[in-house]
Amino acid sequence: MTARRGRDRKAEILRPPPGRARFAAGDAPRVAVAGGGIAGLAAATLLAERGARVTLHEREESLGGRLAGWRTRLSDGSSVTMSRGFHAFFRQYYNLRGLLRRTDPGLDRLRPLPDYPLRHSGGLTDSFARVPRTPPFSALGFVALSPTFGWRDLAGMDPRAALPLLDVRVPEVYARFDDMSATAFLERVRFPETAHHLAFEVFSRSFFADPRRLSAAELLLMFHIYFLGSAEGLLFDVPDEPFPQALWEPLGDYLQRLGADIRTGAPVRGVHPDDTGGVQVRTDDTLDRHDAAVLALDPGALRGVVAASADLGTAAWRDDIATTTTAPPFLVSRLWLDRPVRADRPGFLGTSGYDGLDNISVLNRYEGEAARWAARNGGSVVELHAYAVAPGSTPETVQNRLIDSLRRVYPETREARIVDARHEWRADCPFFPVGSHARRPTVATPHPKVTVAGDAIRSDLPVALMERAATTGFLAAGRLLADWGVRGQTLWTVPRAGRSAALRALAGIGNG
Repeated sequence: MTARRGRDRKAEILRPPPGRARFAAGDAPRVAVAGGGIAGLAAATLLAERGARVTLHEREESLGGRLAGWRTRLSDGSSVTMSRGFHAFFRQYYNLRGLLRRTDPGLDRLRPLPDYPLRHSGGLTDSFARVPRTPPFSALGFVALSPTFGWRDLAGMDPRAALPLLDVRVPEVYARFDDMSATAFLERVRFPETAHHLAFEVFSRSFFADPRRLSAAELLLMFHIYFLGSAEGLLFDVPDEPFPQALWEPLGDYLQRLGADIRTGAPVRGVHPDDTGGVQVRTDDTLDRHDAAVLALDPGALRGVVAASADLGTAAWRDDIATTTTAPPFLVSRLWLDRPVRADRPGFLGTSGYDGLDNISVLNRYEGEAARWAARNGGSVVELHAYAVAPGSTPETVQNRLIDSLRRVYPETREARIVDARHEWRADCPFFPVGSHARRPTVATPHPKVTVAGDAIRSDLPVALMERAATTGFLAAGRLLADWGVRGQTLWTVPRAGRSAALRALAGIGNG
């Protein structure tokens, strides 16, 4: 399978309300989009394609949001691109991939990685490369091939408690499991401890969260997306160059050709309704009137803008926005080493039980810029992630601990000299704690001409992470377009219920 593969044949199609193809030249509205990450870029792209006059505001100096990149100079004089770390572009990210196809129709700038290996400090490693991708054989194949989850473990589980995994329905899964933690669910089904660490904890860590605090509904949703709801499995692609060059600079150029006004280094500070039904969008230097606005911001920025916009929305809505939370801090450490790692090391390795190290990426295996640096210097470029870092941790201590863990996992790095290093500490990802779903903001707001988007936004579709950002971005723009009688974006998702009628019937026993 390559990055060009199409969607799963059982994917659901969500068509927008009927409408005209685009605005006429004389009636194009002015729309502000706050946030230049995936959600904001999706919203701005759809609006601009339909002829709206779009102004895109981004706080940082470049587009991409949490996938942005910036130039930095290493101690050896090399100029390289630094970012906030590895992201997997899974094959189920239909809408995100549709956004990227605007400038890369064949997705030629994405490179497939052959596996999603998961290694535990006890020595066991799971692989997904040979697991069948057609449900339910995907789950059965994992059991048959996994050294950490065998048939004996399957027999030891509580079958009735595990039945909901066979038919995850969205949004019903939140009504049933949002009040339980991911860990509590795993304990309830007697999921084996080793497989808990190697398979399910990887999903909770994708949310930068401790599974003891993460909503079980989000965990079940991830199981559905990657195992029993789609045929793509855990295979994924990665950009073949740093994020700016491969993804965002081409998309920014595309938006500008459509007439969009892109303003980087210009955060939105407030959004205020005006007497004409539109809004006044306030930045540090401007106060501009727009017919509508999309707030595609991370949780902290969204809370800040709403708090500074006292006349926007209702008191209840504003209270809900104020309750959105941010995941614990995470660390991305990138190391430029003076010698290569072993040739058989994968481009990406998930890890568990290594003193806080969650994964290792060898960038020169897949990213052109890193490969060129490694070739010139006879070295390698390695990236380490630590999610949900414990409160009170000393940054230097955590950074050193990750490097020590790298040397345990890849012993050949013990002799390597670190030519240079960059350590990025951030704490701006959304968090989905137990019992939070009912108060999460939706795309619609009390103001008919203001919508919100992002991976923190509640959706009744089986989407998560980057795909939730792209999907809600299209939905936020589509809601505004529908009010103006203009057609929105056709969306694709994995099925909103279990794919197999037999498994759905079996899962129904657990509901009885």
